[in-house]
Amino acid sequence: MPNSPSDLPPKRFRDEDTSDIESRSSTPVSQVDPTTAKWYHREGSSSWYALTSIRSWTSRRSGPLDPERTARRRVLFRRLLIVCVVLTCFGVAAAITYISFVAALVHRLNPPRVSSGLQHIVDEWKEPTSSGAYTFEWREDFSRDIVPKNCHSHNDYWRRVPTYEALAAGCISIEADIWQDYSELLVSHSWRATNKERTLRSLYLDPLTNIFTNRNVSKASTEDKEVGVFDADPNVSVILLIDIKNEGHSVWPILLSQLQPLHDKGWLTYFDGTKLVKGPLTVVGTGNTPFELVQANNTNRFVFYDAPLDDISNDKYTTENSYYASIAINKAIGRIWFNTLTSSQVDTLKRQIKAAANKNLVSRYWDTPSWPISLRDKVWFTLTDNDVGMLNVDDLISATRWNWNWCKIAGLTLCGNS
Repeated sequence: MPNSPSDLPPKRFRDEDTSDIESRSSTPVSQVDPTTAKWYHREGSSSWYALTSIRSWTSRRSGPLDPERTARRRVLFRRLLIVCVVLTCFGVAAAITYISFVAALVHRLNPPRVSSGLQHIVDEWKEPTSSGAYTFEWREDFSRDIVPKNCHSHNDYWRRVPTYEALAAGCISIEADIWQDYSELLVSHSWRATNKERTLRSLYLDPLTNIFTNRNVSKASTEDKEVGVFDADPNVSVILLIDIKNEGHSVWPILLSQLQPLHDKGWLTYFDGTKLVKGPLTVVGTGNTPFELVQANNTNRFVFYDAPLDDISNDKYTTENSYYASIAINKAIGRIWFNTLTSSQVDTLKRQIKAAANKNLVSRYWDTPSWPISLRDKVWFTLTDNDVGMLNVDDLISATRWNWNWCKIAGLTLCGNS
């Protein structure tokens, strides 16, 4: 007889999820079904922490049974860390030393402010008016501590203070471009920029007259000779280079008439027909200055010629009629490529400078490069090393007061204001 339902064992309903959890919790780890997901087991994890942990990386590489290798790696890591820290400290110290060194050099090499009568005039100067040039109070320290230098203040009238600024820097040569306006000579680079108050007399002749007048009655004077501009060397003659822009034959008589008063006082260098008589001011004509008119006045010549340096071998140019021997540097040696003068260019400069010196004429190169500063300084070095007669400059401070040998320090260019 079949068993009755009451005789059968009671049915047990199994919750698969619950029983599985219970069985997993009671089953040893070694008995876990290998097909079961193991993402929640820490020892089998590939988490970011496990990948970046130095200890985990060391244990994976060396294994739990190689503590000696692990210890060596830790020591190596510490040593590398110490080396990095030491190098960083040295780098910071070197940077501080470098900056301090450069700052000290800039402070040391920066030209000190000059205190003299000339510098006082530069500081106080005012533009000329219809009544004439700016007049100043004379001081006995007019040119104190100023060393005269063979440099030419190119386009001097463009400076904030013509004449005085160049003399205060020690440059012994200044330049004025002149344009005829009826009976007056205006100073400017172009006719469009002329101003009726800025004349040859107001910017140059009257200031120089005041200087020579005061110098020759001051305590610095001597009874037996005229005193020039500079106390350091009173025999130095200042050069006034006058660039005639109009037709030279028309300007010439006006120029002579304005220079005559200075010549009458004995301040101008002149040729008396037999010898050259030196004065504290030498006037040289360039541009459209007619050579034949310079040469014609052969017994009382007080304006001299700017001879062409590339034709200096011509017998007609002598110290009796010429003073400068000039040329544009590109015309003399060609274009300067790659920031460097070639050996053939340097040889040409040497040859021309020597040719002018052999005739006792003063060599001068105009239109020299002003940029880049490194090229400008190379040209300056080359010209002065080969005894150029006069260095044509635009930047007075860089040319006269900086030490060119120290312009580049620790990879920095410390000189040059162009």
